[in-house]
Amino acid sequence: MTDQNQNPDDYNPVVETDYEVGQDNVRPLGLELHNPVFFITALGTVLAVLFTAIFPDAAFSVMDSTRKWLESTFDWVYMGAANIFVIVCLILMLGPTGRIRLGGPSARPEFSYASWFGMLFAAGMGIGLMFFGVLEPFYHYFNPPFGMEAEGEAARNMAMAATIFHWGLHPWAIYAVVAGCLAFFSFNYGLPLTVRSAFFPILGDRVWGWFGHIIDVLAVFATMFGLTTSLGLGAQQAAAGLNHVFGVFPEGLWTTVPLIAVITCIALGSVVLGVQAGVRRLSNLNMVLFAILGVFVLFAGYTVDILINSVTSIGHYLANVVPLSNPVGREDTGFMHGWTVFYWAWWISWAPFVGMFIARVSYGRTVREFMISVLIVPVLATVVWMNIMGGFAIDQYVSTGATGVYQHVVESYDSTMPLFGLLESMPLPLVASTLAIFLVIVFFVTSSDSGSLVIDTISAGGKTDAPVAQRVFWATFEGLVAIVLLLSGGTAALQAVAITLGFPFALVLLSMAACMIYAMFKEAPNYKPATA
Repeated sequence: MTDQNQNPDDYNPVVETDYEVGQDNVRPLGLELHNPVFFITALGTVLAVLFTAIFPDAAFSVMDSTRKWLESTFDWVYMGAANIFVIVCLILMLGPTGRIRLGGPSARPEFSYASWFGMLFAAGMGIGLMFFGVLEPFYHYFNPPFGMEAEGEAARNMAMAATIFHWGLHPWAIYAVVAGCLAFFSFNYGLPLTVRSAFFPILGDRVWGWFGHIIDVLAVFATMFGLTTSLGLGAQQAAAGLNHVFGVFPEGLWTTVPLIAVITCIALGSVVLGVQAGVRRLSNLNMVLFAILGVFVLFAGYTVDILINSVTSIGHYLANVVPLSNPVGREDTGFMHGWTVFYWAWWISWAPFVGMFIARVSYGRTVREFMISVLIVPVLATVVWMNIMGGFAIDQYVSTGATGVYQHVVESYDSTMPLFGLLESMPLPLVASTLAIFLVIVFFVTSSDSGSLVIDTISAGGKTDAPVAQRVFWATFEGLVAIVLLLSGGTAALQAVAITLGFPFALVLLSMAACMIYAMFKEAPNYKPATA
C-alpha cells in the first residue's frame, strides 16, 4: 500500500445538493422510517405474506406463470445484463479509472488484505455453496448443457465448467458493480449509502424524490425476496439433514417450517446484540467451520486429484465461458432457464445486500485493486470448494460406484440431500453431517441478520445506525416470507419469486453501471493519486 501524502483539498469532486441523510424520515416512538420507502416496502411485504398464506395455490400459480413468461420472453435480458457487468468491471479495472481510490487520494484501507479477502468471500457465498456444492456438478455430469453425451471425461469437464460459470466471474461482477458504485458515491461524493445515490450524476436532486423512492423500493423488495430464497433453501437442507442424520424429525415442511421459526428467533438475538457482538462473531465462526468441513473432505477424499482438478477446471471454464454466456440460438433452454437465468436473477436480487456490505469494508482501495480482488479472490476459493465437494462426488462415483449422491441427484432428485449423501460415505459421517447442518444454520442466521441490516439501511434513508427494533421487524418478515413461499410451492416458489424480482432490478443495475462509468470517467482526468 502506498503512503498517502496528497492533500485532501486537492481532491474535490463537487456535489451540489442540500440533502441530508434522514431528512425525509419520520420518527414515531424514536424510530427512523424513511417516508415513503419504509411504508411502501413494509406494507407490500405484509400484504404479500398475507395473500400467499391465505391463497397459496393462487399465489404459486401467479409466481410460476410470471417466471415462465419472463424466462421465455426476457432470458436475453438476464443473460445480456450479466455479460455487460463483466465488461464494465474489466473497463473500470484496466482503464484510467483504475487509479481512483475509494474515499479519495488520502484514504487508507481500514482492513488488512487477509481480513478484507475473508469478508469478501463470506459476503457473497454461504448457504448457496452448501446447497449446490455437491448437487450442481453431479447433476450436470448426467445432464450436461449443449446436448452433450452424459457421463465420461467430456461431461465431467463440462460439469465443472458450467458450475464455475454460475459461481465465477459473472455473479461477482454483479456484486462488484453494485459495491463499487455504492462505495464510490458514498466515500468520494459524500452521498448516503443507499442505491438511489448511484443515480445522482444523471438525476441530480431529483434522486431524492419519487425517482429515488422507486429505486430504493425495488432494492428492498429484490433484497427481501432474494434473501428469502437463500433462507428457504438453507432451511430445507438443514431439515433434510436432521431427518437423515438423527431420524427423529418428520420429513418435509413439518420440520422445515418450525426450523425457520426457531432459526429466525436466533437471528433476532443476533440482531439485538448488534453488528460487532452478533454478526461479526457469527461470520468468523462461519469461516472457521466452513474451512474445517472443506479441509476434512479434501484430505478424506482424493486429495491430489482434487487439487489438480481445481487447476484444470479453470481452463475448462475459460474455454466454455463464451458459449455458456450466449443467450442466442440455444437449444438447451432447459439448462439455460433452469440454471443460468435463475442464478443470474438470484445474484441480482442479492446484489444490494452483498454490494452494500462489500462497499462498507472497501474504503481506501483503488478501483483497480477493488475490481481485481472482488472478481478473482472469491472465485478462486469457490473453484476449490466446488472441486472438493462436487468434483470429488463425481470422481467417487466413477471410481467406486458409490451410490449415495447418485441416489439423491439422479434417481430421486432430492436437492436437499446430495451433501449428506457424500458425507455418509466418508469417515466420521455423523460428525461431518452434524457439522454441515450446524454450518447451514449459522449461515442462515448471519444472512438473515446482515440482510435485515441492509434492508433497514435502505428503508431508513441511508442511516446506518437506525434503531434495533426496525431490524427486528425486517428479520422477522424474512422468516415469514420464507415460510409462506415454501408452503405455497416449495423450491419452485423460491426460484419463481427470485426470477420475478430479479428482472426489474436488473434494469436498475444496468443503469447504475452506466452512472458509475459516466462519473468515474468524468473524474479520472482530474484525479491526482497520492505520491509514494
